[in-house]
Amino acid sequence: MSGYRLQERAALLAALVVPFAVALALVPLRTDLSASNAALVMVVAVVAVAALGTRTAGALAALSAAAWFDFFLTPPYRRFAIADRADVETAVLLLLVGLAVSQMALRARRLRAVAVTGSGHLSRLRVAARLAEDGGSPEAVVEHVRRELLGLLDLRGCRFEYGSLMGHRPRLEHDAGVWLRHGGRIVEYDSWPNGETELRVVGGGHHYGRFLLDPRPGPLPPEEARLVAVALAAQAGAALDSTGLARKA
Repeated sequence: MSGYRLQERAALLAALVVPFAVALALVPLRTDLSASNAALVMVVAVVAVAALGTRTAGALAALSAAAWFDFFLTPPYRRFAIADRADVETAVLLLLVGLAVSQMALRARRLRAVAVTGSGHLSRLRVAARLAEDGGSPEAVVEHVRRELLGLLDLRGCRFEYGSLMGHRPRLEHDAGVWLRHGGRIVEYDSWPNGETELRVVGGGHHYGRFLLDPRPGPLPPEEARLVAVALAAQAGAALDSTGLARKA
């Protein structure tokens, strides 16, 4: 089971357990704590789950919080029923606010993840460019890019093949799509195809070779990662072209 699946299941479990535990902890205080204040505490529990989980987990946490608020913190206690109209309104507001806040927390977490990921991608490109600018040999740039592709695309393996481009393999294209063109037939993939996928290396209009990507089975990496892979291959092509030895396919 993948780490992502485990995290998703853990988040769903937390969406059920955390609001329950918080509501249970508030039981000794329910005579001294107003319903609105208790609801605010439950919202904090929802935000905590949403900050770590998925959209589904955030919504489930909001529903769980509203249910356990009703069960433990509003009379009649230990029943899914509310006698006071004000408490009904508070429970409904708890559900609506919990849903809204959980989605905002999730959006904020995703924006942070995008910022961190974008910074990492930019760093990969800068290092490759600096290696070429500092007079690193084309072979060193190619090897650096090969290693970067392993982590960037979560590959099992990656090798560089100089010269003629033999065979008909699926190809990671400049638009970040993965295509197989053979004769008049064109296939587009949304997950890694079986076998190796090629990423061509072009510099100054000449083909110098290709990276042969050996992916793990599963969906394609995010589009941003694939675009960075294409940009890294272009830097390898520019480094090879600087030698003036054009090896056309």
